[in-house]
Amino acid sequence: MKMIYGVKDKPKFGSLIVFAFQQLLAIMAATIAVPMIVGNGMSTSAALFGAGIGTLVYVAFTKAKSPVFLGSSFAFLGSMAAAFGGGVAVGLGYVGLILGAVFAGLVYVVIAIIVKAVGVKWISKIMPAVVIGPTVAIIGLSLAGNAIGDLGANAAKFEAAASPFTQYACILCGLVTLAVTMLCSVYGKKMGKLIPFIIGILAGYATASLLYIIGSVTGHDSIKVIDYSALTSLFDKISVSSFIAVPDFTFLKAFGSFGQLSPAYIGTIAVAFIPVAFVVFAEHIADHKNLSSIIEHDLLEDPGLSRTLLGDGVGSMVGAFFGGCPNTTYGESVGCVAITKNASVTTIICTAIEAMVISFIAPFVAFLSTIPSCVMGGVCVALYGFIAVSGLKMLQNLYRFGNPYRGCRRNGA
Repeated sequence: MKMIYGVKDKPKFGSLIVFAFQQLLAIMAATIAVPMIVGNGMSTSAALFGAGIGTLVYVAFTKAKSPVFLGSSFAFLGSMAAAFGGGVAVGLGYVGLILGAVFAGLVYVVIAIIVKAVGVKWISKIMPAVVIGPTVAIIGLSLAGNAIGDLGANAAKFEAAASPFTQYACILCGLVTLAVTMLCSVYGKKMGKLIPFIIGILAGYATASLLYIIGSVTGHDSIKVIDYSALTSLFDKISVSSFIAVPDFTFLKAFGSFGQLSPAYIGTIAVAFIPVAFVVFAEHIADHKNLSSIIEHDLLEDPGLSRTLLGDGVGSMVGAFFGGCPNTTYGESVGCVAITKNASVTTIICTAIEAMVISFIAPFVAFLSTIPSCVMGGVCVALYGFIAVSGLKMLQNLYRFGNPYRGCRRNGA
C-alpha cells in the first residue's frame, strides 16, 4: 500500500506531535497493562518510560529504517511473575526482572550474530509467506478476543455498576469509538485520515462523559462507565508533586538487593525467561515480515534481521532496566502505521520521546488512566482486525491467490 509519509519523511512539527501522540495512544493500553497485571508495586509510568527509551535504542540499531514502537511484552507475564514467586523479597524480584530481561536480550544477540554470519535466506525457507501470513493473521485474531472483552468491560468503580445497563453503555462507547475510527480512516480528509485513532478515542471519551452527566442528573449510576477519581484525587492537594513525579524506576527498587542473588534464583530466572525469548523471536519475524509488506521494503534485508534483533534485544534490556518489562515490537504500532499510512520513523522517535516525557507528568498519566477500557477496546478492534487482514494479504501473491484462473492458464486449461 502507498504510504502518505514514507520511512524517511519528516512531517511538520505540529503534525508530528499529533501523529506521535496517536501512536502513543495505540500502544498505551497494552504497555501499561503488563505492570498492572504483574503487580508487586510495578509502576505503569516507569513501564512507559522504559518502552520509550527501548524504542530509541531500537531505532538507533536499525539505522532509523524500521517504523515500529517497542512496548511491554505480554509473552513474559509468567516469567515476570516467577521473578516474584516463592516468597522472594520484592527488591530481589525487581533484580530478577532486570536479570531476566538480560537473559532474554542475550538470546536475541546470539541469534543476531548467527544471522549476521549465515544470512537471512534460511529464514525465508523455514518461514515463507505461506507460514508467516497465517501466523500474523492468528496473532491479530487472538488479540481480537482481548479487544472484544475490553469493548464490554466496565472501567468505572461504582456499586451500582453491576446493572446490565453498564454493559450496554460500555458497548455503546466502544462501538462509537470503532465507528468513528473506521469512518475517519476510510472517508477522512487530510488530517482526519492521518489521526483516526485520536478522533475515535475523543468521540468515545465524549460519549462516556455524556453518559456520566446523564447518569449524575438522573441518578442512574449504572451508565457511568468512566472513572475520574484518578484526576480528582490528584488535585485534592495542589503541589509540585501533583504535576511532576519521578517514576518508580526498576533499578531504583532493585538497588541494594543484588547482594541477595543466589545460583538457584539465577537459574530459576534463566529457565523462566530464556525459552520465552525464542517464542518472541518468532513474533519478531512475523511483525517485521508484516511491516515489510506494508511499507513495501524488506526490513530483513535492509537494515537486516541482525540489526532488528539487536535493536529489539538491547532495547528490551534497557527498557526493563527502567520499567521492569521486557519489550517487543508491537502489532498495535504496525497496525497504526498501516491504517494511517504513516511510516515515518521520525514519528516513532517523537512517540518515544513523548512517552518518556509524559511518564513524568502526573496529570497526563492520570488523564490517560481515565480513558475507559471499552473506548480502548473499540480502537483495538480496528487495530487487531487490520493486523489479521494484513496477514491474509501476505498470501495474495501465492499460487491461485488473487487470480483463481492463473494456474489454469499456465496449464493450458
